[in-house]
Amino acid sequence: MSSQRKNMTLLAVISLALGAAIVSQAGLLAEAVQRVFVERASFSSVIVLLGLLLVVMVVRTLLSYGNGKIGLRMAAAAKTNMRAAVLQNLTHATMPSTLRGQTGGKVSIALDAVDEADSYFSQYMPRMMEAAMIPILILVVTFILHANTGFIMLFTAPFIPLFMILVGLKTKNKSEEKYAQLAEFSGTFLDSLQGLVTLKIFGRAHRQQQEIERSSLGYRDATMGILKIAFTNTFMLESIVMLSIGIVALELAIQLLVFKSMTFHTAFFVLLLVPEFYSLLKNTGTAFHSGRTSMGAVRKVEGMLQETTGESRDTNGNEGAGTSDGIKSEIFHPDDLSRLPSIELDNLRFRYAPDSFELETGRISLGPGEHIAIVGKSGSGKTTLLHLIAGLLKPASGTVLVNGIPLSQYDETAWFQQVSYITQHPYIFAGTLADNIAIGAGGNITRAEIERAAEEAGLAALTAQLEHGLDTIVGEGGRGLSGGEKQRLALARAFLKRPLLILFDEPTVGLDLHTERVLQRSIAKLAKTATMITVAHRLYTIQQADKILFMDNGVLVDSGRHNELLERLPQYAEMVDVQRKGGLSS
Repeated sequence: MSSQRKNMTLLAVISLALGAAIVSQAGLLAEAVQRVFVERASFSSVIVLLGLLLVVMVVRTLLSYGNGKIGLRMAAAAKTNMRAAVLQNLTHATMPSTLRGQTGGKVSIALDAVDEADSYFSQYMPRMMEAAMIPILILVVTFILHANTGFIMLFTAPFIPLFMILVGLKTKNKSEEKYAQLAEFSGTFLDSLQGLVTLKIFGRAHRQQQEIERSSLGYRDATMGILKIAFTNTFMLESIVMLSIGIVALELAIQLLVFKSMTFHTAFFVLLLVPEFYSLLKNTGTAFHSGRTSMGAVRKVEGMLQETTGESRDTNGNEGAGTSDGIKSEIFHPDDLSRLPSIELDNLRFRYAPDSFELETGRISLGPGEHIAIVGKSGSGKTTLLHLIAGLLKPASGTVLVNGIPLSQYDETAWFQQVSYITQHPYIFAGTLADNIAIGAGGNITRAEIERAAEEAGLAALTAQLEHGLDTIVGEGGRGLSGGEKQRLALARAFLKRPLLILFDEPTVGLDLHTERVLQRSIAKLAKTATMITVAHRLYTIQQADKILFMDNGVLVDSGRHNELLERLPQYAEMVDVQRKGGLSS
């Protein structure tokens, strides 16, 4: 709302003008009826009065339209800002918060919950502004015309907002329950859709179908609960309004017909104002209900933003590729990333949760242009260490220094422009091969550059066999491509980007020997112009490394060249012996 001050001021001005138009319309209509039906005036004598009445009615309509238009504009701006905040928060979230929860639930909040906030700005705020001004104006005019009616309106009016508050609080709770059910349903449905083949293979499709049905029914029940409250709210508001208008009409009839203490013009004028008064309060009650429903959705969005922001701050410590709120301790200097980076790990400590696995590194330096291998058993912390070096995770203590500067002081966007990270399962988006390769570079790139990157990554043989070459469409997640082809496509992205730091997380695991050799040749070519850090499992890769980091149960035990570690580190010698005998090592 802080960014809507100008619109709120405009709403207040229009609402005040609308109140004046409502009172003027009632006064002109009462005057016209008085002249035509009581004084029996000719039509020609009231033509000007009727024309003026028509003008006021048109002005009132235009003012109401203006209020609605401003509300829609406020809603559009608020939803744009809210969705931008959600998307920015998701892109800057820490790795633990990114991996936690269901994708469908996050999508539901980013799309459905943000859309539901519309009625708060487009309906609730305009109606509340009108309710803050117009009823008071009508009440003042009514007291001037007939004090008894003013007192009746003053006494009965509080019942409407009181009932609104009671219903609104109940609606808010139901709305939050509804969006919890929607997030659960969306998450369950999307997970089931993505894993449909696996569910069929293991005979769990029917059980998952029942789970989707259960989530769907839960969402339905939550929605129907809100509708039940809405119908009850409408019935009670109508009852209160009709009873109040009836009391006022009865009192006016007694004053006019029994005591003859007021004129027909005054009585009719007041009788026209009273329904306007209660109608505004009733519409405010309906808008209040919608606003409370919207607030339940907004609370979900705020909860998501606070959760990811809080986690980012909790895990930030002294380190990071940039804080979640965009605050950096120093301004980034482009020259700091214009050369091959040297990296220093200064006593890093990291823990995913209080009682979980903990990583420790001590102090170690990685030289510019070196090829580093991280080795160790499964679960020893190799990938976690790679994520810390990449800036995807923030250590609880200690610092990652890049060219002597803490990684937290680099602009996140500038840092990631110089980094390529290739995992075992790189994500391939639905689209053409060329489009997927082009993700690796920012700015304008030519078709020739994409083709050259594909050739250097070993994709030339594949594209030559395809009818449309690099314009061939691939499915979401790389459906239609083999594991080796996905890895080559990921390498093509790196060739196009030409980063200064390349991170590999066991990219050749599960590939056949021929495909692995093709990839190794491409990796060696790419690494000539970069510092390369690889989570390694093949003895060939380990032996070729300039420096090996040996991890064991979360601790960086030792580092050095292959022969050095063979001599002084029994755990490393045992791992190499298993490799030579053809065993498996992670």
